[in-house]
Amino acid sequence: MNVLGVGEILWDVFPDQELLGGAPLNFSVSMHRLGNKVAVLSAVGNDIRGRRALTSMIEWGIVTDFVELTSERGTGTAMVSTDASGNATFVIERPAAFDLVHLDELGLDRIRAFHPDWIYLGTLAHTAPGAEERLDHLLSVTPNSRCFYDINLREGHWNAGLVQRLSHRATIIKLNNSEAEELYRLSNCTHPYSIEAFCKYWSASFGGSVICVTLGACGCAIWIDETLHTFAAYPVTVVDTVGAGDAFAAAFLHGYQCGLPVDEMARRANALGALVASRAGAIPEWRPEECLQLVNSAH
Repeated sequence: MNVLGVGEILWDVFPDQELLGGAPLNFSVSMHRLGNKVAVLSAVGNDIRGRRALTSMIEWGIVTDFVELTSERGTGTAMVSTDASGNATFVIERPAAFDLVHLDELGLDRIRAFHPDWIYLGTLAHTAPGAEERLDHLLSVTPNSRCFYDINLREGHWNAGLVQRLSHRATIIKLNNSEAEELYRLSNCTHPYSIEAFCKYWSASFGGSVICVTLGACGCAIWIDETLHTFAAYPVTVVDTVGAGDAFAAAFLHGYQCGLPVDEMARRANALGALVASRAGAIPEWRPEECLQLVNSAH
């Protein structure tokens, strides 16, 4: 499977260290480790952080042909703070290099030649001026590609209309329970919130035939074939949750493309998310065998 991750590359700046991340990159590294060919469409600054990012991506096996190096802005950063449970909040400086992707006809031709089966996108990078138009141009030259949309709301970097429009482009949508509740509330729905009520309403109104709702320590809920399924989490000692949802997304999409039953897709996704949450940083070292061992140990 060929996958194109579209969006931000940035450094997660913790009080004691900086770690490379950004949801599209976190997702892309996990997809590559699961055996897929993965490229990223983004931009980094012509600075130390940008050059380090490109070097790391190449070492991880990510195709960097569509990552621009710009002198107009610095490489993206996110100041990260975590609470006692390891849950993270982010302060993201904008505009950053990833807001300045210039996708010309030559670039589109090269992406067309890459033949992406799936295009991964999030909300953050698509708040930049012209980003939605660039996405539509990209989709027009890759008509056989399907979209995986990780809603991934960051405070101050989203609006409901944008999320609705991006959802219309997606086959699979992923978000967490608090995001689902917030979007349901903003939609002025008359029925009380539940995950099933949200999925039924969102799928019918804005798209996404499959919706994944992550529930942290409680596992996940999957809306597929107009039915909601819930799956328990794997208990681990959480170091931080940065990147755990991105790993979940990668494992779920990989399983979906492989045609796995919904219960197997969800178990593998929960297991990989738990594995990443048990280790520091958004892109810790892990092997697919570890994920399967976690699944098998509980089943």
